[in-house]
Amino acid sequence: MTGFWITLIILLLAAIALFLRAGWRQREASSGDRDRLNTDFYQQRLRELERDEEEGVVAERPEMVRELQQTLLTDVPQQDAATIHRSSRWVLLPGVIVLLVVSVGMYLKTGGLAQQIAFVSVQQEYPALRARVMDPKAQPLTMEELARLQLGLRSSLQNDSTNLNDWAMLGRLGMVLNNATDASQAFEHALQLAPDNIELQQDYAEVLTRSSDPQDNRQANVLLKELLKRDHSDVRTLSLLAFNAFEQQQYNEAIGAWQVMLKLLPAGDRRITMIERSIEQAKTDAGQQNSNLALTVSLTPQAEKMLPQGGVLYISVSDGVSPVPVAVKRLPLSHFPLSLTLDDSNAMMPDRLLSAQHQVQVRVRISRDGSANPQSGDWFGLSAVTPWNGHQQLAVEINQQQP
Repeated sequence: MTGFWITLIILLLAAIALFLRAGWRQREASSGDRDRLNTDFYQQRLRELERDEEEGVVAERPEMVRELQQTLLTDVPQQDAATIHRSSRWVLLPGVIVLLVVSVGMYLKTGGLAQQIAFVSVQQEYPALRARVMDPKAQPLTMEELARLQLGLRSSLQNDSTNLNDWAMLGRLGMVLNNATDASQAFEHALQLAPDNIELQQDYAEVLTRSSDPQDNRQANVLLKELLKRDHSDVRTLSLLAFNAFEQQQYNEAIGAWQVMLKLLPAGDRRITMIERSIEQAKTDAGQQNSNLALTVSLTPQAEKMLPQGGVLYISVSDGVSPVPVAVKRLPLSHFPLSLTLDDSNAMMPDRLLSAQHQVQVRVRISRDGSANPQSGDWFGLSAVTPWNGHQQLAVEINQQQP
């Protein structure tokens, strides 16, 4: 930073020196031009007098020469030349001030002074931020602090480009900050230093898998298969390979990797439920699921007596945990008991399919005015939370009234 300011001051002084030198030269040249013109005029006038005297036009040549010399002396300033020259230099002072103001103003406008100050601040904070991120008991860093740590770490690597741990940290910070380009470049540098490091290869493959570039996804797939050849039981490699295959719509490969993971995970591992759901989702997307929910809806005699004219029947299926429905169907009122079937075509969201659920709860409501929101006085029925393998048949009785 000190070197930067020294360079800036030297450049300003050089610009001022050039400006003053050019100004002095111009004034000296102006004075010299005036003297030269006076001398030329004097010599020309003497030649004219000699010619006039030869022709007999002028009879008093000596007197006219004295008058010409007097005129030339009158044109020379009587003050001290050095004093005149010195005072004239002060005329350049406003130009120097304008040069300084314009130069400093342009730098403040376009020179990135605020960014430079911020960079210096990051360099000063970097040791403390690094200490916090390495201390498991310290307060976690915010996203802004992580970004500042990343900038400080990148600056530190410019002075020590062979630090493997710092390159790995920079790559993981890029992943956390969702900056795939920075993360990818950092892991590439790290792998140049440690090409056989499995953990770094997995991190790099994860970045490539997250990329929106299909070429990166294919490169990750090749890398993960090579890692799997070295260790068939590495759960992280299997997980990354399954996710990568799923994103590329290679569903059979994804299902196979997840099924191997299920065999490797210990009983009671919380990842098992997530993997099973992922398998069901992959089967559904691959068209391998033929699950449907067969439903029979009936009414109590009291509810049947109060059926509204023009009412609408709403059927919603949830997983029994989240209130957000997995599948919804809307039907006009007709005869009861009513039999119908729900499947993935009735899903509310493409990433929460009915076929991917392991338990279901069905709610059936009669809306008097067709409103999708429950209203006081609406009749409804609710089933119990029931384990579901994709082929059960459930029955729901409408027997309650909305308070």
